Amino acid sequence: MDSATTGALDGIRVLEIGTLISGPFAGRLLGDMGAEVIKLEPPDAPDPLRTWGQAELDGHHFFWTVHARNKKAVTLNLREDAGRDLFLELAAKSDIIVENLRPGTLERWGLGYDALRERNRGIILVRVSGYGQTGPEARKAGYASVAEAASGLRHMNGFPGGPPPRLALSLGDSLAGMFAAQGALAALYRRTVTGEGQIVDAALTEACLAVQESTIPDYDIGGVVRGPSGTRLEGIAPSNIYRTADGSWVVIAANQDTVFRRLCAAMDQPELATDERFANHTARGRNQDELDAIIGKWAARRQPGEIIATLSEAGVISGPINTVAEVVTDPQLNARGMIADHYDERIERNVKGPGVVPVLSATPGTIRNAGSARPGQHNDEVYSGLLGKSAAEVAALRSQGIV
Repeated sequence: MDSATTGALDGIRVLEIGTLISGPFAGRLLGDMGAEVIKLEPPDAPDPLRTWGQAELDGHHFFWTVHARNKKAVTLNLREDAGRDLFLELAAKSDIIVENLRPGTLERWGLGYDALRERNRGIILVRVSGYGQTGPEARKAGYASVAEAASGLRHMNGFPGGPPPRLALSLGDSLAGMFAAQGALAALYRRTVTGEGQIVDAALTEACLAVQESTIPDYDIGGVVRGPSGTRLEGIAPSNIYRTADGSWVVIAANQDTVFRRLCAAMDQPELATDERFANHTARGRNQDELDAIIGKWAARRQPGEIIATLSEAGVISGPINTVAEVVTDPQLNARGMIADHYDERIERNVKGPGVVPVLSATPGTIRNAGSARPGQHNDEVYSGLLGKSAAEVAALRSQGIV
């Protein structure tokens, strides 16, 4: 499965230092687009992500398969002078460094941006942290669960009056990783203009804040403290889930005036479209309980497949609530290559995972490998091939615990 690098970032080299999700997700996104990503792990402390994931086979877990794909694994001890020297050599030959260490760690090691820039004026340092590199809470450790809560995102999840649950994913980490990769791409473009690198500072809290639509101006102007709304959005109707005849649920979203008219026609109730209670967006928002009851009664007499087929033909947005078991067989996702095989050499078989997003027409991203089977798997390739170290030098570094 490993092949020549392809993609829009072919020729870009990324060093990734960090663990778990946010930084490695940013590195994965850059690797998916064709960058050469070299992942560094301490010789005695592999990334804990190697042991994450709920499925297990022969002692192996598979979160690693997703976020370590398209990366070379190198070990390096950055707490020792020799390790820091090697890192600066690597930085001199790289374009981007992605790290999600606690702010101040690189500086404590003598590897802050100024030191990196002395070796490579074009280096782009992508920093992912809980609260950002500046401000009164910058030095605090941060996890996605706390970032989602502190940003106000968690407050809006769940049902009114109930405890605010989390999504069963580390959403804050993934959002921060996405913004970090976006910043890296912007910095790469700017470097083509100025020749200079820069720092990309992505915070988990700020990434969670950035996706909250109009919550801040709604509060600023109207004093509105937006809260959880269960399965719907307050004032946006109809846009909800409805139970079907077999007890399952479908999503129906027809809050736009034109789409709502199509829904009414598809339900053989065209008069609802001109009913003053539902005649426009504002009216439907005021009367959404009543409207949901009408649609719910219609859906309850029909099978989910019939509902989706009828509404799709009418141009109304609808769909099932799939589990991962249905997702992996979804014909649309499979046609787009979004359920992709990763050859995982740890178990010598393909493992399915998410495809490459977005799809580029001329330089599409690829999955070239499923991550390293062991820490330091590519030490010789990187230290000898890229940095020109002799076999004896690499052996000495290994014996000293540097790699």
